[in-house]
Amino acid sequence: MTDFPTHTIDSAPADAKPILQAALKGYGFVPNLYATMAEAPTILEGYTTLSAIFGKTELSETERQIILMTNNRLNGCQYCMAAHTTLSQMAGVAEDVIAALRNDTPIANSKLEALRQFVIVINESRGWPTEAQIERFLQAGYTRRTVLEVILGTALKTLSNYTNHIAETDLDTAFVANAWPTPASQAAE
Repeated sequence: MTDFPTHTIDSAPADAKPILQAALKGYGFVPNLYATMAEAPTILEGYTTLSAIFGKTELSETERQIILMTNNRLNGCQYCMAAHTTLSQMAGVAEDVIAALRNDTPIANSKLEALRQFVIVINESRGWPTEAQIERFLQAGYTRRTVLEVILGTALKTLSNYTNHIAETDLDTAFVANAWPTPASQAAE
């Protein structure tokens, strides 16, 4: 695989430096995902901007993490599964929800499970859900707005998941305790 640099604030292109500095201030470290995206400051800016916008949805933190972690799992992104497990824990997402997302098992709460299932539909159909699938989602208590916000979260994960696949981003120390193997790596054990 082509080697992608993991930039420091000093080695990053000028347009990426302010974003990396903000990450350092906010997280206490520069996540390797950001340090990798810094190679192309526009993807770093796009990812961080889209992430901030996703945080403005009417979705709860748990619902946002369901969208993000379901896409991470479906896309096989080890880095993002570990990172979002940690972020979910820090945000107080219920442990049974986190476990269900990591293990691809149903969430006990039927409305949250309907969200998880709809995210799977959006990801696996590449944005071509059937009318019946949309109607089931709406009947679970979600809205047309939520349908579009699922797409927003899916787009966000495409940016990070695909970057991590191509760059083989190293897992940050802060996320190691929540390392997540992909199904392929589990089968190899």
